[in-house]
Order: sequence, then C-alpha cells, then structure tokens
Amino acid sequence: MSKDYYNSDDLKKFPNVTEFQEELGEKFFKYYGAVFEEGALTKREKSLIALAVAHTVQCPYCIDAYSSESLETGASEEQMMEAVHVATAIRGGASLVHGVQMMNKVKDLSM
Repeated sequence: MSKDYYNSDDLKKFPNVTEFQEELGEKFFKYYGAVFEEGALTKREKSLIALAVAHTVQCPYCIDAYSSESLETGASEEQMMEAVHVATAIRGGASLVHGVQMMNKVKDLSM
C-alpha cells in the first residue's frame, strides 16, 4: 500500500480508468478532449481556467497537468498566479457570502 494518497506517477495512468468502464470512460475522454480544443477561448486561456479550477477542487494531478500546460501554451508565471488568486477570491467569497445566511439566522433567533 502506498504511503501517500497522491502519487504523481498516477497521473500517467489516468487514461486507464476506462479499464473498469470502457464506454463511459471513452465518452468522458472524447468530451474532455473537445472541451480543450481551441474555440472561442484560446488553449492558453482554457489552461489558465483549468489551473484555477484545479486549485478550487484541490486536485494535485490537475495542478501538475495545468501548470505544465499553461507554461507550454505561453502563460507567464504571473498570469498563472493571478489565475490562482482569482480562484482563491471566488472560493473565499463563496464561503464569506454564506455569512449572510448565518447573520439572518442569528437575527431571527435574537428576535
């Protein structure tokens, strides 16, 4: 058994998830590939979005993959960190906005 939950070598095994459910796995990878094709957004923009989302979902495999992809598609270190800050702001804001619900509950209980 592995000592770590995450092994960076496992990222290379990602395509193997089709082993246990080929049809759905193949459909996912076809969709995944189409999503990252150049479209209204450039590959660089999509890589930066993916990098930001990877931080919000805390996926170390995705962070590794989209750090590399962002660099390969021409993103700068500053752009990559700015994307991470955007993700952080959204995640933090999403927590803080729920403070309104807490305030509403406290006010209701205080009446």
